[in-house]
Amino acid sequence: MFIAILGIIMLVVGIVLKRSPEPGSRFSRLVTTVGVIVVVVGLLSTSLKVIEPGQVGVQTLFGKVQDNVLESGLHIIDPVVEVTNFNVQTQNYTMSAITDEGAKTGDDAIRILSSDGLEVTIDLSVLYKVNPAKSPYIMQNIGVNYEEKIVRPVSRTAIRDNAVNYQAVDLYSTKRQEFQNKITQTIEQSFAKNGLILQQILVRNITLPASVRASIESKIQAEQDAQKMQFVLQKERQEADRKRVEAQGIADYQKIISTQLSDKQLIYESIKAQKEIALSANAKVIIIGANKGNPIMLSDK
Repeated sequence: MFIAILGIIMLVVGIVLKRSPEPGSRFSRLVTTVGVIVVVVGLLSTSLKVIEPGQVGVQTLFGKVQDNVLESGLHIIDPVVEVTNFNVQTQNYTMSAITDEGAKTGDDAIRILSSDGLEVTIDLSVLYKVNPAKSPYIMQNIGVNYEEKIVRPVSRTAIRDNAVNYQAVDLYSTKRQEFQNKITQTIEQSFAKNGLILQQILVRNITLPASVRASIESKIQAEQDAQKMQFVLQKERQEADRKRVEAQGIADYQKIISTQLSDKQLIYESIKAQKEIALSANAKVIIIGANKGNPIMLSDK
């Protein structure tokens, strides 16, 4: 628009020069021609508006927000209309205890009191985007700094309001997902009223007081020790069962031997053993003795 105004000024100067005496009147036509060119260029530059991908344009005419939203692409608009671009892609607002990780410099984690009166520190990331159809409403009622006015306070309030219903240990362990679902529902409803679309809430880290962490770690260690002892006991029982079966097998064998083994059977087993010794390549055996009783064995080794 500035270029068009500059061109109009040049046109006025050209008209004045035309009415002025020589030598100023000589340049009137040149100044007028340049002024016309500048006006045309200025009007074209302000009438053509390119909206980049992932953005929409909200038009404002003399302070009044227009309902017509400009999608990404090339548009011809009224030269006097002002266009404000809104990012409609997914945006991330992080509140973290790590200095350079969040949207704000320094420790920006959320500190809340649980139902048992303990202070819990929560790191949170909010994934959201602007509803393109609601961008004129945001421009009219909130402005372009919607992160500071809506995203940040709504998220922190939802965390605090829901955390008071849980004990610190539950937030850290068993009811963490339930807590995340509740704050997601609360934030989603509030965002929708203000032209924002919540995509996901990420509870990235929950830090408990040192005393509570020590208690949890002690409990986990005790549970692990109990599981280990159960394993040892089970192994010992299995070993005892094995030995019991082995002993029973030996007892049964001895019982069978003592009741059923005869002298003839013993002589037969002895002959078999002697035969194996005699056929052995490592020994030469001479057997001396009668048919009954243990023989006398002599070897050259």
